[in-house]
Amino acid sequence: MSSILLLATQCAAGAGALAGDAERWSEPAGSCNDVALCDNFESATPGGPPNPGLWAVGGANCTGTGQATVDATIAHRGKQSLKVTSTGGYCNHIFAATPIPASLGLRFFGRFFVRFAEPLGDGHVTFMAMKDANDNQRDLRLGGQNRILMWNRESDDATVPVLSPAGIALSVSPAAGAWHCVEFVVNGNKGVMKTWFNGPEVAGLHVDTTPTPEVDSQWLARGSWRPAPVDFRIGWESYAGQPMMLWFDDVALSKQRIRCGT
Repeated sequence: MSSILLLATQCAAGAGALAGDAERWSEPAGSCNDVALCDNFESATPGGPPNPGLWAVGGANCTGTGQATVDATIAHRGKQSLKVTSTGGYCNHIFAATPIPASLGLRFFGRFFVRFAEPLGDGHVTFMAMKDANDNQRDLRLGGQNRILMWNRESDDATVPVLSPAGIALSVSPAAGAWHCVEFVVNGNKGVMKTWFNGPEVAGLHVDTTPTPEVDSQWLARGSWRPAPVDFRIGWESYAGQPMMLWFDDVALSKQRIRCGT
């Protein structure tokens, strides 16, 4: 089986999927069968960039010391992963970026495994971003602040959850030195967003059309939210100076929920 598949087809009938948001992918985490975008970084040369036919490595506005290279010493599955290093500060940001396949439309699921060398700090950081065509090409960002996972909208700096003590308590704090499975769905048709961490959905990272105090009330204060992401980026961007070394593996985007596998 090829380690990188770029398929424009939806999952075939009978592949183990259930209807709606309960859709289940039957393959283990390393599988790339019948998804729109998949990479486990096994085919790239260690020490070099990820597959240039799929990923473009760089950073917007300015570039510094950030690096994104294939690592043959740490992997979630197989032998290789994508290693990202940053000495901290915005201009030392670095991302591996790929277009979101048009076949996914406005409702799609993502899944990736991430490993942090150090815990998330108190300052604002981003490790996954998607440029939003419906928000002046500004980013929809998944990262952290106050040591928890959070979503952030670049255009108005709104967060999910609200960064109050009650909101912070509804998210999770990834442990350093371990692989974590992050799943998400963005539904641009309905303005809904969900996030799962190592299996269960995270209550504090849920967006729908009804404001929930301490969760998406700030996010929805601007009015209706209908995102249209056009790219998918994994890496590191720190706005308060936190350096980080982190790894990504088994990255996939699909019309159906992919899940973490066994």
